[in-house]
Amino acid sequence: MEPHLAVDEKSSLLEVRPQRGKQILPVRIAARIMSYLFHPLFIPVYLSWLILNTNAYSFAAFSPRQKFLLMGTFSVMYIMFPLLSVLLMKALGFITSIHLKTQRDRIIPYVACMFYYWWVWYVMNNRPEVPWECVVLSLAIFLASIGGLIANISMKVSMHAIAAGVMAAFVMLLGFLQDLNFGFYISGSILLAGAICTARFIDSDHTSREIYVGITIGVVALLLALQFA
Repeated sequence: MEPHLAVDEKSSLLEVRPQRGKQILPVRIAARIMSYLFHPLFIPVYLSWLILNTNAYSFAAFSPRQKFLLMGTFSVMYIMFPLLSVLLMKALGFITSIHLKTQRDRIIPYVACMFYYWWVWYVMNNRPEVPWECVVLSLAIFLASIGGLIANISMKVSMHAIAAGVMAAFVMLLGFLQDLNFGFYISGSILLAGAICTARFIDSDHTSREIYVGITIGVVALLLALQFA
């Protein structure tokens, strides 16, 4: 059953989402932990760490300080700035919840994050020493945010699923580009993407359509980034 609109007793238009049967408590706790550990804010940082530790040749010219600064850039722009922006929006009353439970709440955060993500790509793209993989990843994240904003017009697409789609597609890209045996990482990323989406299906009110569309947006964003990076 898909979400639909209804009118409450105050004649206000609101969205009614389908109610699913609740899982047992341990399953719900595991899903909540998974949702927090692999929040969309954290996945870009995890991926940047993966690049640094599996693609040594691309970072051969980087000093430890430069590697630290690169990780710091990803952490600040992908975690700190979006998180602070959401907290500020909540304090100013622009959104009703920091969990962004409605499509309306997600509009301004999407736009704000698009600017942050564009800036990361712009900086990476204009620094010759930055490996191509980092440029592709930053561009894919920026394009995924655009896709999420567009999809948000008609549905509350899962942000976790978008991030999981980018993650799985990017790890597969790394596997195709490297001579190393990357099968473990590819298998792990696919299983992890499935676990993240399953956790969101358990721990949120997302429909299967919103999750599948999210994964598709993430994968398509990575494919587009390959064409333009």
